[in-house]
Amino acid sequence: HERHWISKFSSFEIYKPSQEEQQKIGSFFKQLDATIALHQRKLAKLKELKQGYLQKLFPRNGSKFPQLRFAGFADAWVQRNLADLSDGFSYGLNAAAKEYDGVHGYLRITDIDEVSHSFLPEGLTSPDVPEDQLTDYRMDEQSIVYARTGASTGKTYIYRDSDGELYYAGFLIRQKVNKETSAQFVYQNTLTKAWERYVQVMSQRSGQPGINAQEVGRFELAIPEKAEQDKIAHLFNSLDNLIAATQRKGEVLKNLKKALLQKMFV
Repeated sequence: HERHWISKFSSFEIYKPSQEEQQKIGSFFKQLDATIALHQRKLAKLKELKQGYLQKLFPRNGSKFPQLRFAGFADAWVQRNLADLSDGFSYGLNAAAKEYDGVHGYLRITDIDEVSHSFLPEGLTSPDVPEDQLTDYRMDEQSIVYARTGASTGKTYIYRDSDGELYYAGFLIRQKVNKETSAQFVYQNTLTKAWERYVQVMSQRSGQPGINAQEVGRFELAIPEKAEQDKIAHLFNSLDNLIAATQRKGEVLKNLKKALLQKMFV
């Protein structure tokens, strides 16, 4: 069998250009690989930077003061739970998905990226219900959703205007953050180790992992005055945008390499 395989392999034909063209192609792909690797390192550094800020800009272990603060702020933070900062929690639409109608986007757990927590517009669908039944499920700038079951339990997403008109599905819990609180500040707290540990504890009840609206509402966090919330939220939002742009550029480069490999070799 081994001799037969070697015989078959040795008869496999490949086409190759002149030595000069081989060198040019090799040099080109080497440079492209280096650029891809550079973006991967940059992405890793940005994610590491954000994790560092999450540790330093939020108080830890029950403290009333963070390790790092913006100039002009000195007051102690106060302890609140998510329910205190909300106008309510609600469960999403129990509706099937249909072909996208061009207006009403359907937000499901699978439409939220596991790493960046951003909305994935690929494969966009619409909820298969009459339009007049959608009003209560529309996302807005004060809306955060939480995955409530399965392997993604606790995964969060905050609505952005650029994501278009979205309606959230049944396996998501929507928190309507009150107007006196920065929704972006609350959202960033759901990306911390403290939230991750809380979800793990709540999910260890029995059987399928899951968390309900009451349990989400009981999560405690330290919170400063609104002006400081906004400063922190702006910093993290800028970092998130930079991370997302770097990730997208890296994916574009990988797809470019894949396409070129298909086109440059026969």
